[in-house]
Amino acid sequence: MAGGLGVIRKVENLSIKQQLTRMNMLVSCAALLVACGAVLTYEVAAFRQSMVRGLSIQAQIVGANSVSALMFEDPESARKTLSALDAAPNILSAGIYTAAGEEFATYFRVRQEALPLPALKGDQSESHRFADGELRLIRRIVFQGKQVGTVYIRSDLREQGRRIIRYLLILTGVLLVSLLSAFVLSHRFQRTIAQPLVGLAKVARVVSRERNFSVRAATTTSRDEIGELIEAFNEMLGQIQERDSALQSAREELEQRVAWRTAELESVNKELESFTYSVAHDLRAPLRHIQGFSAALSEEFGAQLSPEGIEYVGRIVKGTRRMGLLINDLLALAHVGRQELHLRWTGLNGLAEEVVQDLKEEAGGRNIRWQTGDLPSANCDPGLMRQVFYNLLSNSVKYTRPRNPAVIEIGQTHVNGEQVIFVRDNGVGFNMKYSAKLFGVFQRLHRIEDFEGTGVGLATVQRIIHKHGGRIWAEAEVDMGASFFFTLNRAEPSL
Repeated sequence: MAGGLGVIRKVENLSIKQQLTRMNMLVSCAALLVACGAVLTYEVAAFRQSMVRGLSIQAQIVGANSVSALMFEDPESARKTLSALDAAPNILSAGIYTAAGEEFATYFRVRQEALPLPALKGDQSESHRFADGELRLIRRIVFQGKQVGTVYIRSDLREQGRRIIRYLLILTGVLLVSLLSAFVLSHRFQRTIAQPLVGLAKVARVVSRERNFSVRAATTTSRDEIGELIEAFNEMLGQIQERDSALQSAREELEQRVAWRTAELESVNKELESFTYSVAHDLRAPLRHIQGFSAALSEEFGAQLSPEGIEYVGRIVKGTRRMGLLINDLLALAHVGRQELHLRWTGLNGLAEEVVQDLKEEAGGRNIRWQTGDLPSANCDPGLMRQVFYNLLSNSVKYTRPRNPAVIEIGQTHVNGEQVIFVRDNGVGFNMKYSAKLFGVFQRLHRIEDFEGTGVGLATVQRIIHKHGGRIWAEAEVDMGASFFFTLNRAEPSL
């Protein structure tokens, strides 16, 4: 079974030319073998019938010539009659027997013991049998309607063997000549079938390998299934080429539009950054005037002001202070957008420790537990990454103010096989349904009366992380703290 499957696989791997040739040769060979077998079988049967008929005639002649010898009991005359069989080289032996089955006269080409006389069944006048390479025939000798004896003749089949060999040689020659003719004709006719298919297969390989839909298979003058297949294949290539050209045009147009939009966005972003920087910078001078005159008013004319006037002056001072912080944050955000990265292989643990030390001094005597894990090194801008840690950790310090003790943790983890740095605290947290606003400019998730701030710090952090090719996100729950996660594009030094 396994060998048969192997042969089938080998045939399937042949080219169509070879398959057609082998198929034609196998069909022709099978047909010729069947025809030769039928002819040989018929010839053997016909020759045997001819032998039986000839031996039967010889038995009749011997029987007719032996009637007188049997009636007059003259064995010598019967033996002379049998000796005439010496002219037939195929006769091995012959015998004449009386009506009672007793041996009367015999003939042997080569001396041997006589075979027992076979019996005839019923009213049979003659019977024959092929056995042991011989034809054995027995016939009654009848005179005036009465059996007077029996003739028994044995003939060898050597002539049949020689005749079969001659026929086999002739049939072998005919078979070889026929197969050679079939091979030549098959080789010629397979071109009309295989050549177009081979060309079609070559074109299909070119299309598959090179994605070149402009090639076409060579057409044929025939209108059979192969011609229809080639025509349909070329038509399909034409349709694909049209669609590919349309897609290429659409792709080029889309790329051009994307380039235009990108250029427009970059121009708008630069204009916006320049505008933000200019506005923030230009607001500093009038803001300083307001702060200066408010301080002078409070110092020089504070005694003359009513309590309500003093409260108003205090609100002006507080508002100008908050506006000053907002201007500083806007300038920092604009600076991040305009600043080029100065990448350097930097240990993040050192940056985080520096920020923690600064925040410890700013936090005064608050009970804060700092937990710093083993952070990786990264190819980053040290100044900008320090600002990331400062903004995130100062946020944690601010929003853990109601906690005693406050717990702020810095560490690293892996998310889906990616190295991630996190800042986690046990502060007031926030509602995750507002997380989309978290990194927007001037977006706040808590009232300014509860927690001070400008709403620009996290936007600055996001911009720095994006400039490094990373991403940032947060997870939190109200009154259960918050965690900020970020990644950096490069975690390995560039060689």
